[in-house]
Amino acid sequence: MTKDEICRRIAERFAIDELNPMQIEMLQSSAPSIILSAPTGSGKTIAFTTRLLANLQPPMGRVQAIVIAPSRELVLQISEVVRQLAIGYKTVALYGGHSMADEKNSLTPLPDIIIATPGRLLDHMQRGHLDIHGLDTLVLDEYDKSLELGFEGEMRRIVSRLGHIGCIILTSATMLDELPGFMPVKSLVKLDYSSSTDPRSRMQTVEVRSFSRDKIDTLVALLKSLPAGDKTIVFVNHRESAERVYKRLRHDRIAATLYHGGLDQQQREMAIDMFANGSAPVIVATDLAARGLDIEAVGNVIHYHLPVDRQAWTHRNGRTARVDNSGTIYAITSEADNLADYITFDRTYQPSEPTDADLSARLSSLYISAGKKEKISKADVAGFVAASSVTLPSEVGKIALHDHYAIVAVPSDRAQATAAALGAKKLKGKKVRVSIVKL
Repeated sequence: MTKDEICRRIAERFAIDELNPMQIEMLQSSAPSIILSAPTGSGKTIAFTTRLLANLQPPMGRVQAIVIAPSRELVLQISEVVRQLAIGYKTVALYGGHSMADEKNSLTPLPDIIIATPGRLLDHMQRGHLDIHGLDTLVLDEYDKSLELGFEGEMRRIVSRLGHIGCIILTSATMLDELPGFMPVKSLVKLDYSSSTDPRSRMQTVEVRSFSRDKIDTLVALLKSLPAGDKTIVFVNHRESAERVYKRLRHDRIAATLYHGGLDQQQREMAIDMFANGSAPVIVATDLAARGLDIEAVGNVIHYHLPVDRQAWTHRNGRTARVDNSGTIYAITSEADNLADYITFDRTYQPSEPTDADLSARLSSLYISAGKKEKISKADVAGFVAASSVTLPSEVGKIALHDHYAIVAVPSDRAQATAAALGAKKLKGKKVRVSIVKL
């Protein structure tokens, strides 16, 4: 694919008239091994995708490029970008929690591009579903996570099966001191945009001193003091804490959802959908959400628990102030906390004691039991909901389409009536289940 064609597609699909300097340098580079360091939200996905596309030959029935990312959510987000730009090339996503049968079927004929988590990619390799010798491009997004303990063994086995690799690209907001010896890098070039595109100028970092050693009352007060509808991620350090905090927020009528590694794939997908579409503008999450989640207009990040290290601090904060947006970072502190040197504040803030304000969302999410595998499109879903004659076409909110279901936002005060009306209708000639997603 020519460089002019790549730029034209980016302009058409993402309304980006001009690449930023990082993306231009990546597109123009001919280095066989590249480390790209840049803050979250600075456009790294488009940057490495430009180089991946430039390396592609016409479709030839073999895997030309593989992108490896450490979480299924990041895999899905990368695949959305790549699919929109790699028109004419077969792109598949492979990740845990997804149907193995569906994935196996998607590998025949072989795709041109694979985006995968390490474990699921290795699983397909070991089952004999993939022949990927002679790979043109290998990308490790969030490579510092992909190559750390827990993933390193899987990555070692994957790399040993790849044979010759034409180009290796490693990207992250935080760097490893050194690469493991099994990574076959040569003539390594480092592109460091960590300061020139630093989003911290668009962030305010605020200390919130807790009323007591238990921070939960302070968190509730803080959330109720923020503008209604602000998208806010509340970070905690453990799944058990996430569950406890989530239950308290729901008790206080705050429209929140929950996200951690103990949930199944569909629960996690639906939590992100509801957060993204505004029906649950607060999400309580572990550090699983600190990397890869690219949600539009996240206004606030709250550290309910202080992060365990500098990397976690950087990646958590990177969920806000993305691209050209601004954001506020709140860290709730108590007498039990020891502040690390990388945690600094622009100001302090003390919210009032919690009120009985109701922070229920003005939007609700509907679940529809048909998706991509049933040949349903977002336009089909929008038309189906509008056909209820309860929710108007202009009121149909953000739509998320998955393999076998869809999530769509509608006004809360008409959600029940809309679901009831759709129960009597068919979607593309088929009967489907429609229900309100409960928080």
